[in-house]
Amino acid sequence: MSERVAVRKTYKLYIGGKFPRSESGRSYIVQDANVALSSRKDARDAVVAARAAVKGWAGATAYNRGQVLYRVAEMLEGRREQFVALGVPGEEVDAAIDRWVWYAGWSDKLAQVYGGANPVAGPYFNISAPEPTGVVAVVAPERPALLGLVSVIAPAIVSGNTVVVAASPAEPLAAITLAEVLATSDLPGGVVNLLTGKISETVPTLAAHMDVNAIDLTGVADAGLAAELEIKAAENLKRVLRPAPADHDWFADAGVTRMTALLETKTVWHPKGV
Repeated sequence: MSERVAVRKTYKLYIGGKFPRSESGRSYIVQDANVALSSRKDARDAVVAARAAVKGWAGATAYNRGQVLYRVAEMLEGRREQFVALGVPGEEVDAAIDRWVWYAGWSDKLAQVYGGANPVAGPYFNISAPEPTGVVAVVAPERPALLGLVSVIAPAIVSGNTVVVAASPAEPLAAITLAEVLATSDLPGGVVNLLTGKISETVPTLAAHMDVNAIDLTGVADAGLAAELEIKAAENLKRVLRPAPADHDWFADAGVTRMTALLETKTVWHPKGV
């Protein structure tokens, strides 16, 4: 019997809850697998999908969003060995699962902690409440491949934002495998959209896109590129999150900074009844 030739896996993009090929048809090889090489058109399609998902996701109850995130953690737990087989250390997979659970628990607590009634002079109620920013573009860190990715996606979506994520071109397999987890969980299509390929090609399109409300430059190591992206983002007053570089400890306590950086505050006045 002749020796069997293994079928090389092709990792596609994740846009609108589906797995399309890049519209350009391009791909590159990572760990003997084909990975889609995103184009600017793919980036624009991902923004359209993210915008379409904002109303339903932001309008869901905080309890429901928390339950969906917890379901993602359950699915991650069930596919732990698959991530390990891709080269992700077991302790990193465990930390990523724990981080999903941690953010899931914050979903119905954000309003209580970061909102409240304000004292005013007069017969009025004055209430401040946190609201999602909208569509957030995220550049994922290169390493740790899974924990870093989870640490930038989960705090963005827990409050009702939707995201377009540019995965690290050097470590895309864990990202697309996470997308497969999201697709088989209860997360609505379009809440998370994932692009693989060259950051220098897709992220400038996201930074300049007028329907993107905020951009997280965590994974941009090139200071010159980061400055260029900030300038593009300023054209429509995007909120820009640009954390301090490289020595970040992703295994440390997550904190709330990433969640609160992507929140708006709505203040409502209402007359008191007689």
